Amino acid sequence: MTKVLCDVYKTKKKDETYLYVSRKDALSRVPEALLEQFGKPELAMTMILTPEKKLARADIDKVLKALDEQGFYLQMPPAKETYMLDLFCKLDKE
Repeated sequence: MTKVLCDVYKTKKKDETYLYVSRKDALSRVPEALLEQFGKPELAMTMILTPEKKLARADIDKVLKALDEQGFYLQMPPAKETYMLDLFCKLDKE
């Protein structure tokens, strides 16, 4: 797989969570259980993926492999920094 026209969907259920699917397959290869958890997919963008492309928060090789093998790639939000969690905990206690 050298080039993939990819649709990227976002969800209102969880910030910074994105579902990548190839345009030709659309959401047909995404398991129903995942779609239920994801909620109503909203198209965020369409782009052409190639092995040379750089993605901000995902490894392009993993994305392309997942699209080829399972039909989708789920990008979860980045982990929160430990010191940031401490700030929220302190605010909750006050």
